[in-house]
This record gives sequence, structure tokens and C-alpha cells, in this order.
Amino acid sequence: MVNYDHPDALETDLMVRHLEMLKNGEAVDCPVYDYSQHNRSDQTIHIEPRRIILAEGILLLADERLRDLFDIKIYVEADADERILRRIVRDVKERGRDIDSIVQQYLTTVKPMHYMFVEPTKATADLVINSGMNDVAFDIVKTKIQLMLDTK
Repeated sequence: MVNYDHPDALETDLMVRHLEMLKNGEAVDCPVYDYSQHNRSDQTIHIEPRRIILAEGILLLADERLRDLFDIKIYVEADADERILRRIVRDVKERGRDIDSIVQQYLTTVKPMHYMFVEPTKATADLVINSGMNDVAFDIVKTKIQLMLDTK
């Protein structure tokens, strides 16, 4: 079984290519992942280039090529209890999984991969914010994005 919490499981080369294309003014057709099949679906999402491109993901900062493409790197820190609770709710409601399988996956892959590949990337971020409703952090990010829009 593929460990999707490990950076090697991701199509990082494709993401780098797509981000480079978007930054060069070219549109991309981004593949859509189907969690029920644990693989890509036949669908894609057409993305047009914009002045501001937001990318999110827990492993985005793990690859230097991706980090080099970002103007701002934000690490959103979430408490471990919060992470597991979010995962349980999401996987039960949206993916039809049972608690035992979620806990097993969390303990064997998700948690160790977080400490190996996600947590260390905090040091590469320009801004580290806590998760949840953090109005000050949102205002800082909003202000920075507005400055970028005003100067481009």
C-alpha cells in the first residue's frame, strides 16, 4: 500500500511544472485525486493563471523546488489532538472509514510522517501561525497579499 503521507507518494514534479506554467501565464489542467480509489480520477480542474496563486498542502514545504517558487511560505501549526480529531471526522463522514482503520493508519504512517517530513518544514516558513480563527494572522496575510497585488 502506498504511504500517501510520505513526500515520495506525491506527484511533486508535476506540481512544480504546473506552478512554473501558471507563473509564466499558462493555464494548467490539474489532476483530481479520488480518495475512494486511492488514485487519480479521470477528472481534472482547469486552472487559469492569476496574479496571486494560493497553494496548500501539508507537504508543500518539504520540497526545495516548491519552496523556491513561493513568494510567501506559511506554516499552519495544528495541535496533535486537533489533527487526529479532524482526520477522524473527515474520514468517517467523507470517506466512509471506520475508527479502527483511521487510528491504525494514524499511528503507523500519519503521525511518524508528520514528525519526519511536515514538522521540520516549519523552519523554512516565512510565517508560522496557529490553526483556528486567528484574526491577527489572517490580517497579516491579507495585508501582504494586498501589497503584492498593488505592486505588480
